[in-house]
Amino acid sequence: MLAQKELPAANGAVKAVELYPRVSIVVPALNEQENLAYMLPRIPAWAYEVILVDGRSVDRTVEVARQVLPRVTVVTQDGHGKGDAMRCGFAAATGDVIVMLDADGSADPAEIPAFVGALLAGADLAKGTRFAQGGGSADISLFRNLGNWAFTKATRLLFRTRYTDLCYGYNAFWRDILPVLHLDAPGFEIETQLNLRALRARLRVVEVPSYEGRRIFGRTHLRATADGWRVARALITERCREAVFEPALRATRQTSGHP
Repeated sequence: MLAQKELPAANGAVKAVELYPRVSIVVPALNEQENLAYMLPRIPAWAYEVILVDGRSVDRTVEVARQVLPRVTVVTQDGHGKGDAMRCGFAAATGDVIVMLDADGSADPAEIPAFVGALLAGADLAKGTRFAQGGGSADISLFRNLGNWAFTKATRLLFRTRYTDLCYGYNAFWRDILPVLHLDAPGFEIETQLNLRALRARLRVVEVPSYEGRRIFGRTHLRATADGWRVARALITERCREAVFEPALRATRQTSGHP
């Protein structure tokens, strides 16, 4: 449910006012000490909690995170891969909304209000897109761009959707949709799985234009060919999978205080 705060009314009585939802920011990180020093302080101060999922880094990732953002919650990843890291973060989150934010500095924390705003306007999932008007990328290579274009085209044909960007990690959603999604992807394909399972579950998905900057320090953990095959496999799996839909979700969410 949404957080509430008691404020004095004009007549001296106390009234409860509904505030914005409690927003949990989940940041998976593996050897990202330099990038975290730049990125974490830019997260809005009103965020309810920031959860850093450490993939057993061998540098000062955890130490730097605690130095630049003392309120950060650090979770050690159980397994390997981005998908596993995200699930560890989702399990630790206690807010109403979860925002997925990469640690490399390519995603701008200043865009978080736009994602949360889309949820408050009625979306179940606000998925970032670099290819709608207002979005863009300074980081995507020609090879990755072609791959994402092909996967997005295939998704539009197979799932009859109007998605413009399938493989982008900047997303936000209400935490209570997680049981419906049954996310189990181990790697980067978790972003594809999230988008497709939300679609198959008949959830309300809204694309939010987003600008992807360049990784600030270090090299990407993405392996274009190997992770591309993972995305292709996820597409095939989801196409063959029975639709997941739980009508009870609507009634549950309507009583929890948000759309």
